[in-house]
Amino acid sequence: MSQHPDHVDIAIVGGGPVGAALALALEGSGLAIALLEARSEFASRDPRAIALSHGSRLILERLAVWDRLAAKATAIETIHVSQQGGFGRARLTAREAGVPALGYTVAYGDLYQSLASSLPDSGAHLITGAQATAVRPAAGCGLVAFELAGQQRHLSARLIVLAEGGRSLPGVQTVKDYGASALVCTVRTSRAHGQVAYERFTPEGPIALLPLHDDYALVWTTPADRVQKRLALDEAAFLNELQRTFGERQGRFLAAGARTAYPLRLVMAAPEGRAGLVRIGNAAQTLHPVAGQGLNLGLRDVWKLAEHILDTPRQALGDSAFLSRHHTRRRADVSGGILMTDLLVEVFANDLPILDAARGLALTLMDSVPALKRLFARKMMFGAQAW
Repeated sequence: MSQHPDHVDIAIVGGGPVGAALALALEGSGLAIALLEARSEFASRDPRAIALSHGSRLILERLAVWDRLAAKATAIETIHVSQQGGFGRARLTAREAGVPALGYTVAYGDLYQSLASSLPDSGAHLITGAQATAVRPAAGCGLVAFELAGQQRHLSARLIVLAEGGRSLPGVQTVKDYGASALVCTVRTSRAHGQVAYERFTPEGPIALLPLHDDYALVWTTPADRVQKRLALDEAAFLNELQRTFGERQGRFLAAGARTAYPLRLVMAAPEGRAGLVRIGNAAQTLHPVAGQGLNLGLRDVWKLAEHILDTPRQALGDSAFLSRHHTRRRADVSGGILMTDLLVEVFANDLPILDAARGLALTLMDSVPALKRLFARKMMFGAQAW
């Protein structure tokens, strides 16, 4: 829709994957919806790899976008978990979990394009180039102020949903700085990946290898004081250092693509007490990438919020009872995701001898008890719904 409204039922601020998914989830609802995106178009050429859980695949199927994405996704059929310099390992398999794949690796840009290409048919008012400058939520009718083509505009809405992952608007705080960055690139190994993903814990932090087409997507947790050095290494030196750290499970590392890095922090929104406002995705919480929970948690935010909106009378959208029910429904999943990722980092990313043995025992126990493996796999795939 090209004409910009002055009032809608729901204003979604942020047109990335999470905001776009919410607009698609509400298609056919009969509600007036506006999706505001700061960029000039709904497009991204971001090559970073994203791990989607099986649960996220089910959500994308319900949004009718999975068929468009499937050919560009690489299935993860096995996850191999180990620790550097210690005993114990665990192998989670899709067969044991009773699913076709535990997850899928896709390029961020491919995921976004699959969602964005459906937006013109969603019925939402799509407003690009709209830089939100303020939100003033209120029960019954809140206000979004945004700049468009150099002019200040306003949009009123019964419910404002912040899905702006860039956190350009206030209300979020860094709860923990992990003192490290995620160094990401693609790497090629001498052995075919065979749909196996690796999570290897080291004293510096976890290293993840995610199968992506014929290569691996690497996510290497690197202490802040070593990031620039690793980024500056020539390819041979970088691969040698990676080899020493990861080991020989995939044979030799043969090649590496362009490298980049981003800081690792646990970021959370302050408790929201204002009626008329909901935060989802990275606008609500940003997690450490270990176990790949961030975007998957955001997509579950989307699906549960959409269900709640569709079950709520129009005039009650955004009121205090609506918000209370929503936060209650999401509390266990969000808190559990934050606790799991933070605990994995704190327990596994150190070289304390007493924890080395405990970690090995924990991995061995999980690998030898099928019911425990299935439970952990379901937690990774479905969040709190796994319990």
